[in-house]
Amino acid sequence: MRMLMAKITIKVPFEYDVKYMRAECGVRYWEDATVNGVTDEDGKLIPFRHEDSWIIVIEIETGTIVDWPKGVVADIHYKVCDDGKYTLLDANMEKIISIDGYVPDIMCPGGNGYGDYVIMTIDGDGRIADWRVDLTDFERDRDV
Repeated sequence: MRMLMAKITIKVPFEYDVKYMRAECGVRYWEDATVNGVTDEDGKLIPFRHEDSWIIVIEIETGTIVDWPKGVVADIHYKVCDDGKYTLLDANMEKIISIDGYVPDIMCPGGNGYGDYVIMTIDGDGRIADWRVDLTDFERDRDV
């Protein structure tokens, strides 16, 4: 007699220490930002532009962009819609979880981004104004 084995997948919550978030934002209109008070018409002024994306790493606790150039001030209002990837990282920069698509609320401390916009003001030390840690978009029920 042959014995059949049944399988089950159980999702067990696990708590992680999040240190950073990497944001890869596909920017539609670079001119929706000012850098040092100048409209960034073609995206040549904003630090961390890589082709058509703005890619930054934010220290979660402080809301500071890692390696932001000293003295550069920016006011961002980028339309990203569903062209983004947001990854939470541990202290060793190892991936914890990623979400793709709409802009998570943590990326718009400067106003309601409606899942479409990155809205933030960055000071000369790389700190994001009115930063608040809101990871609820990463906690939704999904496969990791």
